[in-house]
Amino acid sequence: MLPLVTIQKRLSVLKEWALEGNFIVKDFVFDSFKEISVFIGKIAEIVEKQKHHPDIIINGTNLRISLISHDERGLTSRDFDFAEEIDKIQ
Repeated sequence: MLPLVTIQKRLSVLKEWALEGNFIVKDFVFDSFKEISVFIGKIAEIVEKQKHHPDIIINGTNLRISLISHDERGLTSRDFDFAEEIDKIQ
């Protein structure tokens, strides 16, 4: 688990991610569910590559991604590496 100072430093270089409890989260708004589906397909490629799984909530055309290393019960570098990959496909 990362110390808070490291979490804040890593968050400062991400695009619009926020710390909520023990998670880092980001909200997305799309024009259609089809766009969400394409985006999730790209995220699935990251999941397969990194063997790390985000929590995803879809509400209409809004999508929220939450990241935490469940096995560590907190944030690790894996979560921030995953967030950086998501920012690249956005």
